[in-house]
Amino acid sequence: MGALGILYIVVLLADLIVAIMVLVKLFQNEGALKGILGFICMLYTYIWGWMNAGRLNIKNLMLIWTALIIVLIILQVVTGGMMAMQGMPHATP
Repeated sequence: MGALGILYIVVLLADLIVAIMVLVKLFQNEGALKGILGFICMLYTYIWGWMNAGRLNIKNLMLIWTALIIVLIILQVVTGGMMAMQGMPHATP
C-alpha cells in the first residue's frame, strides 16, 4: 500500500466522521425512524443535510463532506487506473 492508499484511508475516515456528525443532526431533528433510515442509506443523510444546511447552520460541514466525496472519487479513479495499467502487458519494440 503506497501513499495513495494511505491518503485514501485518511480521506475515507474523515468522510465517515463528517457523515456521522450529519447523521447525529438528523437523529436530533427528525427522530429515530428517519435517523435509522439515514444510517441505512447515507445518501438520504447527505440529501437531508443539504436540504437543511441553512436552517441547522451546517453548510460548512456539508461543503466539507461534498469535497471529501469528490476527493474519494478522484482517488478511486486514479488508483483504479494505476491498477489497470499494472495488469496490462507492456509493448515491446
